Amino acid sequence: MWRDSFRLQIFCLLMAVLAIVVLVHNFFQLEHLDDDAVSGSNWITENNVQHSLSQTTKTSRKPYCGYKQQVLSKREQAEQESLLAAIQWPKPPDGKIAFMQSTDPAHSDFVIVKPRGFFKVGDQLEVLVRMKNFQGKPKKYGGDYLQARIHSPLLKAGATGKIVDCHDGLYKVFFTLLWPGEVKVSVSLVHPSEAIQVLLRLREERPDRVYFKSSFKSGRYSETTECNVCLPGDLPVCNFTDLYTGEPWFCYKPRKLSCASRISHAKGGYQKGLLTQGESLFFQSDVNIKRPILSSGPDSVMVKPKAFTDSSSMDRAEDPTVSPSGYYYEDQWRSRTQWIHHFNKSDDITKCLQGKVVHLFGDSTIRQWFEYLTEFVPDLVEFNLGSPKNVGPFMSVDLKHNILLKFRCHGPPIRFSTVFSSELRYIANELNGIVGGRNTVVAITIWSHFSTFPVEVYIQRLRNIRRSVIQLLDRSPKTLVVIRTANVQELGPEVSLFNSDWYSFQLDSIMRKMFSGIAVHFVDAWEMSLAHYLPHNLHPKEVIVKNQIDVFLSYVCPLQT
Repeated sequence: MWRDSFRLQIFCLLMAVLAIVVLVHNFFQLEHLDDDAVSGSNWITENNVQHSLSQTTKTSRKPYCGYKQQVLSKREQAEQESLLAAIQWPKPPDGKIAFMQSTDPAHSDFVIVKPRGFFKVGDQLEVLVRMKNFQGKPKKYGGDYLQARIHSPLLKAGATGKIVDCHDGLYKVFFTLLWPGEVKVSVSLVHPSEAIQVLLRLREERPDRVYFKSSFKSGRYSETTECNVCLPGDLPVCNFTDLYTGEPWFCYKPRKLSCASRISHAKGGYQKGLLTQGESLFFQSDVNIKRPILSSGPDSVMVKPKAFTDSSSMDRAEDPTVSPSGYYYEDQWRSRTQWIHHFNKSDDITKCLQGKVVHLFGDSTIRQWFEYLTEFVPDLVEFNLGSPKNVGPFMSVDLKHNILLKFRCHGPPIRFSTVFSSELRYIANELNGIVGGRNTVVAITIWSHFSTFPVEVYIQRLRNIRRSVIQLLDRSPKTLVVIRTANVQELGPEVSLFNSDWYSFQLDSIMRKMFSGIAVHFVDAWEMSLAHYLPHNLHPKEVIVKNQIDVFLSYVCPLQT
């Protein structure tokens, strides 16, 4: 009898524990779902069977992408839809266009509207670009990606233009004339519209075209597996999704080792054979990638000085969205949105940074800032942290003037050589660990390593960083936060498929929109690389980096006016 009573007690106890578990689970679900939630926590298999997010933690699963698992509020969903709509690109009227009907920069031309008109500094110059195909016939639709600038080689002056697609094969380019003298116009076709459609397809269908790997080790035994935001197939996976930001990251599980034995992350490589034979014709270096479009008439105008004008006042505009944001003159960047101090002496930089902690977060393009400052300022001495070359983290110290300069790369996806797993940090989490204050400076760039992924991946990353920036500025309003934009680079047939300027342009447009209205400052590396006379380079040459540093430090130590 007592045995039956004991069994009954055990049964009741187990039921009570089960009830508590269920209650806690339901509370957890309620805590993460509210009336504003948008359905995004489900994914659909090839059989259209829905599975809850919790099921994706199983080792065997159907193909899925981590970025599709976001649960967005109505506001976040509306913002994402608005951002995606803002970067919608015109499509050709027909699905497939033969190569001979695609845009040919050699047959295309541009004309300056009113080339013999009277121009003075501050006036607008209009240029009309007329696109033709390889048969010499005018194009009837838009969608080509162009870049344009005005420049005066002898003055080492240059500025970018604003391009308007008329959707009929014609493009208008508007330039603001910002210096006197002979000003030349240059227009280039970066990609024909037909190539853009290929890039769109790759971005949506082949986010795996750059793949990554991680090493796992226990004792003397080690294994290496593939990693990415998205992993296809039914193989078991290790879920390395960040607990705080929800940033997705997965690796195939090692055969013998545990997921906890991961020791490093690295770029795996680039997928080959991404294009059909017909598509490859749209990506030819000497034919239709960053090829100049010539003028059918004069390609320059004479610009007279503007009489009775204080040039210093014209260099500054109250509207921070003014275009162009600045221009080069005598190889120095003159911003139209802030007063620029040119830090030509190392002592000037030391004086500006004295007593400050400078955090640089991002990729190799902002690592250039760390390298420039460490090399140019004698008292800034790099402290050897034993970090891998070109990877970091890095730190330089000036004990005499109490300056601390730090660089850390952003979290995956990042196409660096080996990064220790313990050093894989997300910018948002790092920002949350900064106290901030008047002597704290933060500079961020993040763009290049996201070009192979659907835009939603980038939006999620920026949303997390933006949230942390706002929280940092809320608790420490005097903290200075600067964002370095993307920049243009040299392109060839292969690089175009992974890091095209068009991809970077789209991501940069999203970043500017997402951080508008927030108390952050921008270093317009896009215009500073496009307006300069030097060849495009993913890592701009020192003269351009120096001008970026001048803009950056002018925010840190603004000129008294």
